[in-house]
Amino acid sequence: MCEVFAGQDPERYTSTTRRLRLNGQSTSIRLENAFWATLDEIAARDGVSTPCFISTLHSEVLERRGEPQNFTSLLRCACLKFMELNQSEPAHALAAE
Repeated sequence: MCEVFAGQDPERYTSTTRRLRLNGQSTSIRLENAFWATLDEIAARDGVSTPCFISTLHSEVLERRGEPQNFTSLLRCACLKFMELNQSEPAHALAAE
């Protein structure tokens, strides 16, 4: 049963750190490569760079809820939400979200 999970390429769960700016502040974010690939896909669909997408998301979270306690966890959950939406809605419907 677990072969599909245990047998995946280790490169998918290797962590990578990327440096970017959030609200003018230089920072770094460390995520597994599978999450970076999903964030890259989300940004490409929105027609922006990945740092631009992440910065916009951070700004929107600040407006709605204040500073997130764990922004990298929020990014992982955003990736999961994107995959859920991708399975249940046509691609053009995501642009309205």
